[in-house]
Amino acid sequence: MKFKLIYPKWAKLSRQTEFHLPPHGPVVFAATLPDNIDIDFIDENLETIDFDDDVDFVGISMMLTVQVKRGWEIADNYRKRGIKVIFGGIATMLHAEETMEHADSVFLGEAEGRMAQVLSDFNHDRLQPCYDFLSERPDIDLVGAARRDILNRKLYNFKGVQMVDLVHASRGCRFNCYPCAVSYLGGRVFRPRPIDKAVAEIAGIDNNRLFIVDNSLAQDTKWEMDLFREMIPLKKNWCSHPIEDNPEVLDLAAQAGAWYVYQAVFDTSDYIKERIKRYHDHGIGVEGTILLGLDSHTEDSIKRLIDFLLEIELDLAEFTVLTPFPHTKAYDELNKNNRILSRDWDDFSADRVVFQPKNMSSQKLQELLDYAWNTFYQDEPQRIKMARLFKQVVKKEMENNTFRPRDRSLTGQSFGKPVNRENAR
Repeated sequence: MKFKLIYPKWAKLSRQTEFHLPPHGPVVFAATLPDNIDIDFIDENLETIDFDDDVDFVGISMMLTVQVKRGWEIADNYRKRGIKVIFGGIATMLHAEETMEHADSVFLGEAEGRMAQVLSDFNHDRLQPCYDFLSERPDIDLVGAARRDILNRKLYNFKGVQMVDLVHASRGCRFNCYPCAVSYLGGRVFRPRPIDKAVAEIAGIDNNRLFIVDNSLAQDTKWEMDLFREMIPLKKNWCSHPIEDNPEVLDLAAQAGAWYVYQAVFDTSDYIKERIKRYHDHGIGVEGTILLGLDSHTEDSIKRLIDFLLEIELDLAEFTVLTPFPHTKAYDELNKNNRILSRDWDDFSADRVVFQPKNMSSQKLQELLDYAWNTFYQDEPQRIKMARLFKQVVKKEMENNTFRPRDRSLTGQSFGKPVNRENAR
């Protein structure tokens, strides 16, 4: 069977860098397919879809809400040709009912151990409109190494610089943050992969720079410390979401190659200031993730927050506005109070105000988003801060004799994630 797996394009934001990271969802899904399936993967952000290509079955993997309308368009095109289409991924789960209108089937939940049934149904012409496994999560032991071999690797090398590869060591999140959909998507039970399997996958990735995409590593102290101990000999350098604010954990993380973290900065407290300092004391950089537009925010408080960010010397900052993605507490509350201003999913990019803020106009919040970016990077441009962070990792690699000469450019590009808050705290 020839299975065409497509990752729809999505519009880059004005503040985002030029490069693209290899998507994680499709390569994890590909690992759940039998070896006899011929997978043709297309990342539409970097490649053009050949709609006339000979293909038996099409899968569309959508991570972001801003991908869904393009995903539906692709599906409609194939279905007009009589080719069946199945959807999966985070955005499919958040927009399942609408997506079903453009699909022969949608898959909700995690695919490990389930695809044999789906493929059998396809082969016997009994494909189900919906395979709903959201509440029946598979044994975490079934999660295998992602199929990175389906990627066109040369597309993810930017100006001679090797991009990070994405990997995960756990699923689920015991937190339930206001703007985040992870508790709906992956459950509120932390489900760590067996450390030996996670470490084996990390060791097998032909890249010394990784992004550990777990929702938060700070969920189980013993597991976190054991994971870092096992990673030390690998001499990888990696970024991640928050690491536990514990000196022993931070020390192990640094030894294991922690490069920088994405840390939410939600107030101007001494705790936040000291938390950033502790990362820096362990040689770990910090990219602050700052969400604007909460009901507690006023114009003055947002401006004070930006001043605070400069004071605590963040390495980088990423600013977004609160975006009410479906199946989040933010969506439920704002929808209940008739404060959602747009239902055009292309607007749900986290840099456009699609709701009515409590203490200002939507236009004012949009202006404050621009103010935040401009003010934070006024004295030192984003590319310079990125270059400094990149040089830190090159220094580590040279000390560990793992630096690859193919990295020709030190002028700096960030290795960060797409700006979005659907699947990360």
